[in-house]
Amino acid sequence: MAMTMEHLESMIKEALPGASVTIEDLRGDGDHYAAHVVYEGFKGKSRVQQHQMVYKSLKGRMGDELHALALQTSPPA
Repeated sequence: MAMTMEHLESMIKEALPGASVTIEDLRGDGDHYAAHVVYEGFKGKSRVQQHQMVYKSLKGRMGDELHALALQTSPPA
């Protein structure tokens, strides 16, 4: 079962309060998304740590409800 963009966005925002999240459906199938996440809590963290924080927010749904997620993460400029 596919995940909606709204559900994906809400899961990330719930785990990373105050984050700016932009989601794009790459194929129109609800299975392949790109996400750009800007979050104050990313300051001082490596790119890998930032991505781990986003993946953790998905609570194990990667590979099941969500097949692919291209991530861009950064702290605010």
